[in-house]
Amino acid sequence: MSKLKRLVAPLISRLVITAVALVLVVSLLIATVATIALRQTLMDRLDRDVRDMARGVAGPGPGVRLNMAPDSIIAEFPENGQPRGNIGDFDPDEMQELSAADLDVLHQVTVDARAHDVELTDRGTYRVIAQALVNPNTGQSVVVVTGHSTGQVDNTIDSLVFWETLLILLGVVGAGGAGYLVVRRQLSPLREVAATAHTVAALPLSSGEVSVTERVPERLTDEDTEVGQVGAALNSLLDHVETSLAERHRSEQQVRQFVADASHELRTPLTTIRGYTELAQQRPEAVPTALGKVEEESLRMTALVEDLLLLARLDQGRPLARDSVDLTRLLLEAVDDARVIDPSHTWRLELPADADSGDAEVIVTGDAQRLHQVISNLLTNERRHTPAGTTVTVRVRPDGFDVHDDGPGFPAALVPRAFERFTRADEARQRDGGAGLGLALVHAIVTSHGGTVRLTSKPGDTTIAVRLPTG
Repeated sequence: MSKLKRLVAPLISRLVITAVALVLVVSLLIATVATIALRQTLMDRLDRDVRDMARGVAGPGPGVRLNMAPDSIIAEFPENGQPRGNIGDFDPDEMQELSAADLDVLHQVTVDARAHDVELTDRGTYRVIAQALVNPNTGQSVVVVTGHSTGQVDNTIDSLVFWETLLILLGVVGAGGAGYLVVRRQLSPLREVAATAHTVAALPLSSGEVSVTERVPERLTDEDTEVGQVGAALNSLLDHVETSLAERHRSEQQVRQFVADASHELRTPLTTIRGYTELAQQRPEAVPTALGKVEEESLRMTALVEDLLLLARLDQGRPLARDSVDLTRLLLEAVDDARVIDPSHTWRLELPADADSGDAEVIVTGDAQRLHQVISNLLTNERRHTPAGTTVTVRVRPDGFDVHDDGPGFPAALVPRAFERFTRADEARQRDGGAGLGLALVHAIVTSHGGTVRLTSKPGDTTIAVRLPTG
């Protein structure tokens, strides 16, 4: 979780860099389009000026002095004669003659009355038009090249590019600074979420009872926002972690208590066996009695170990048999056995309401031997923990059965943990009360069958409801 806090700063950087990159790209696109549009506009205007100059030269004829711009150029290439050319506004005091190299470049311009770019030595680029004319005085054919320099257009574009570059740089820097402040402010809730995660990560969660009380503030759990979704998810995770840690601690305590109780329950018969063994060694005449007692305690210890082994197998998810079991028959046999074993109680069996129609069978899916053990354990508890004269009623249900008695009931403090192992109302652990595994086995077996078992108890009205999947 601590990594989340360290990721906030790089996230800010990535968001700012992304925003600045978008600003830069958009600015470059706008600047490029604006520059191209302006250059095209200026070049169109220059082409108009060049065409106007060409028409002016062609109108009055070659050799006529025209009042042109200082960057104007004109060159004549007679059919028979020496080429000549000047640059300037055709004022004799300001005109400059073109060099042979420049005349040679101009002579190569295509005569098509269209504007062309030419590069003159030390003079830059010119936009010129070459046209074929006839000297009215001599009747001689002459090619006249006229045009204007592109320097003004180039200077304007260069200036525009300079200011665009400067403004883009300033915009990028400004966007970076403003973006950093805005993104940092917007992500401040995420830093609070990260701080909560970091605090929880620093807690010792490996052992012992742990209380995870840290939570993301409620104002940061609005699931309509991305940060709120993260905060709500983290709170849900912390709730789950806290519940899991509490369950783990409870399980650890149960295991410790289970080991302690199992050790106590096993120690009692072992101590008894050891005592009677010593008695037999010291008094030979007591050997038969000692052996009988050793056998009795061995059987008791064997039954306890078998119960513990069954619980361990059920905890491991060992599969049980999945057969169709006539639950009504099992209950009928168990109640008949209880009447014979303990006539001091009143034992009753209630069949479903439609039993009169001849359909009293309740078929469930499960292990017949284990289901018999469930019923036997419940009725054994009734014999041991209710006084003589108690009425025990076994009600057959379409999906299971209920065991009800009108005895004194379970102590209120015992009801929530009645199905835990080694749980008994008799804290003195009198041996006549059993080892406290009967209801634990009932719960484990029923749960392994995919069923449920529930206890409700008050004086004069105690019911254990067992529900099983029907077949």
